[in-house]
Amino acid sequence: MDAFLNSNIGILAITIAQTLAMLVPLLIAVAYATYAERKVLAAMQMRVGPNQVGPLGLLQPFADALKMVMKETIIPSGANRALFIFAPMLTFILAMIAWAVIPVAEGWAIADINVGVLYLFAISSLGVYGIIIAGWASNSKYAFLGGLRSAAQMVSYEVSMGFVIVTVLLCVGSLNLTQIVLAQKTVWFFIPLFPMFIIFFISALAETNRTPFDLAEGESELVAGYMVEYSSMAYALFFLGEYANMFLMSAMTTTLFLGGWLAPMDIAPFNWVPGPVWFILKVSLCMFTFFWVRATLPRYRYDQLMRLGWKVFLPFSLIWLVITAFVLKLAGWLPV
Repeated sequence: MDAFLNSNIGILAITIAQTLAMLVPLLIAVAYATYAERKVLAAMQMRVGPNQVGPLGLLQPFADALKMVMKETIIPSGANRALFIFAPMLTFILAMIAWAVIPVAEGWAIADINVGVLYLFAISSLGVYGIIIAGWASNSKYAFLGGLRSAAQMVSYEVSMGFVIVTVLLCVGSLNLTQIVLAQKTVWFFIPLFPMFIIFFISALAETNRTPFDLAEGESELVAGYMVEYSSMAYALFFLGEYANMFLMSAMTTTLFLGGWLAPMDIAPFNWVPGPVWFILKVSLCMFTFFWVRATLPRYRYDQLMRLGWKVFLPFSLIWLVITAFVLKLAGWLPV
């Protein structure tokens, strides 16, 4: 019995250590993603950006965090208090636990399960509930409209993202994210599946409510949308959840299409760089693209957003899925 307890305690301690090793750098990265975005936008608009707090403004994220902590949490009188507080917590928690199956390197995943893709599907599908609950619990028409917009938007683009991921799974034959990365040793999937790569990344923009698909937070018509009644740390949790989801989508893009931790070519000096470094560099490149898109593209109208998702991405991804299955079958790579 003692040996059983000791073994369980040891496994629990290792799991906690792995979780902290993943979440602490992620939270720091989320904090500095706000700084990086402001610097990138400033450079593209010929401004300076944050430069007052600390050297080169590097302490600005900590100043922003301190400001949020010090502010009062205001709950509207007509709001559902329990759900109002629960919504940002749910959004933030889901954004964090999705990272449990992301492999940073071979064997570097908190839970290297064989159904990692299904796990990510489940978590991303639950993410819409936090936004819907926030919009409804705020008892504000602007928040409610923002919640409805976001729900419809996320559901619409999840369909095409699903077909894109199924296309990748056909090429690999496994739901394990580590196996998906290892299957790209010869060629990264963004080369043979380039149209699906583009659809996936654009859908990731819509899934995270980022420009040009930030209609759920449209300041001009919805006064910040579903977050309009939030302040202090409740608002900060939504903010952190959004950036954590951006990192998650960047990590999924890296894992599914950019070879994960694999070097570009198995030759020196590329193969001298450790796998986690390649993973971080690829995720950073995807995050930069998020910022770049925000600096250059105007916001879509809502009907354009829905038309793109249902009339362009959905039929195209479905057709490409069928073509991929047909080609793999002819080549003898598809078992059924």
